[in-house]
Formats: sequence, structure tokens, C-alpha cells
Amino acid sequence: MPLKSKPAGKLISFEGSEGSGKSTQMARLAKRLQGVGRSVLTTREPGGTEIGEQIRNILVHNLKGDEMTPETELLLFAASRAQHVRELIAPNLTTGVIVLCDRFLDSSTVYQGIARNLAADPVAQINRFAVGNAMPDLTFILDVPTKVSLARIKQRASDLPDRMERENIEFYEKVRAGYLLLAKSMPERVVVIDGTQSEAVVEKKIWAAVQKVLKT
Repeated sequence: MPLKSKPAGKLISFEGSEGSGKSTQMARLAKRLQGVGRSVLTTREPGGTEIGEQIRNILVHNLKGDEMTPETELLLFAASRAQHVRELIAPNLTTGVIVLCDRFLDSSTVYQGIARNLAADPVAQINRFAVGNAMPDLTFILDVPTKVSLARIKQRASDLPDRMERENIEFYEKVRAGYLLLAKSMPERVVVIDGTQSEAVVEKKIWAAVQKVLKT
């Protein structure tokens, strides 16, 4: 009797503005996947590796962070991502693990490219260099109105807001619009879900989309 081949690994990314519910839904999806016998790794960007977490600290918590240029921000995200892919994501994908990532290259396209007004071509080139062949098989954008996003940030804040959380409403309006534009340009990979729905409803819609990808 022939041995069954190991299921292929998949990379699923979660995107959206701050406070959109990404972390909650990643945890719910991980539990679902484990329940059907799949090996799952949850990770985040920037971060995921020791080097990446150190870069994250520079990006998010450095006291001089407000002086950081958009170009520096983009390259630091890319550096963290390059290490993340080669040290953690790619090796797990080759062994059949489903990798769930809280943010990936689309964040740089939107946050640095659109919201920070960097030119699209350099951002795309740097993204491609950083990720190599590790493109997401499926990307969820959890979409919430900007005022909802900002209200959620205030509700969850236990410490001083980080550098991204201190941005103004105009910045977050650009972020939201950027994500929706991205989704329209990549409908084969990107699924937009209304993040104002109940957690259970959002989870159900995510699971339905994931099941389709796993059957391919």
C-alpha cells in the first residue's frame, strides 16, 4: 500500500489596519487547522526571529523612532522579512507546515508605499528581494472603518502607544484605502472580510476560504 504524501505547506497572511482583529483571527484559525490534523506555525512581522524581533524594537519602540525616514522604515521591514523567510517561514513550508503570519509583504506595499508616499517600483523590488519565492497562498484583509480602528487601539492600550499607533487619522485612511486597492488588484490571492462583524462570523468566513486553498 503506497504511503500518503505529506500535505503541502501553505503561507497565509493576515493584513489590515491596527486594531482590525488580525491576532484574534489568526489564533482562531490555528485552532481550526490543528483540529483537522495540520501542523501550524503562527508568527508575525516585523519579528518572528531573534534578529527580526530586535529590528521590530527599533521600528516600534525606539525613542528616536519619530525621526525615522520612510526609506529607512521600508528597509528595516525588508531586513526583518528577509531573515524571517529564510530562517523560519521557508523551512517550515518545505515540511508541510501551514504558516500563519500577522502581516507580510503587503504591509510594506500599503504602509510604506502608499501611506508613506514611497514610489511603487522600489517598494515592489525590495519586497521581491526580501521574500524570494515565499509568496502567500492566501491573504486576508480584515477591513474596519478608520474610526473603529482607532477606537480599538485606545481600548486595548495598556502602555504608551507605539510609533505606528501614534499616527493620525489621515495616515490610517490612506492605509485602509491602500489595502482595498491592493485587494482589487489581486483577487486571486486576497480576500477582504468586514472586521466589524462578530468574531465568530469572521472566523467562519476565513475558514471557508482556507478550506478552498487546502483542497487545491
